[in-house]
Amino acid sequence: MNEKKSYTFLEIKQKLVNYCVYQDRCHQEVEQKMWDYLLIPEAKEEILLYLMKENYLNEERFTRSYIRGKFYMKSWGRNKIRNHLKFKGVPEKLINSCFNEIDEDDYHKTLAKLYHSYHSKIKGLQVYQKNSKTIKYLMGKGFEYEEILQVMQDEEKG
Repeated sequence: MNEKKSYTFLEIKQKLVNYCVYQDRCHQEVEQKMWDYLLIPEAKEEILLYLMKENYLNEERFTRSYIRGKFYMKSWGRNKIRNHLKFKGVPEKLINSCFNEIDEDDYHKTLAKLYHSYHSKIKGLQVYQKNSKTIKYLMGKGFEYEEILQVMQDEEKG
């Protein structure tokens, strides 16, 4: 038998509080989670408002910690971070206002480090092939084309 356990409104509310406390969430993730509990729209609304009022659910805090995590832990560039946040339903305006979580120097250093480690691993190719492979790799990590070219120019100057 595949019966769903039914919970009271307060139990569901507590489960969603715990879900938000465990890790910062965006609205879309919380709404997705609410689907598991087959709540009526009024109940969903009430829980969402409660989570926001009590600061369990804070889209700006979520966005800032997401940006920090993806950049400092996974070395993602701004484009990849922006796309993933948009996919989670975070407004573009909020995303842009939170990018100051990434220090410009750190951004440039990380890009340069990734450039070095990737570029130096590629063997047996012409310089232009090596460069285009490296650019493709770094763009895949979400770095901006202009930023990548800047790093490459800095490298050529030595």
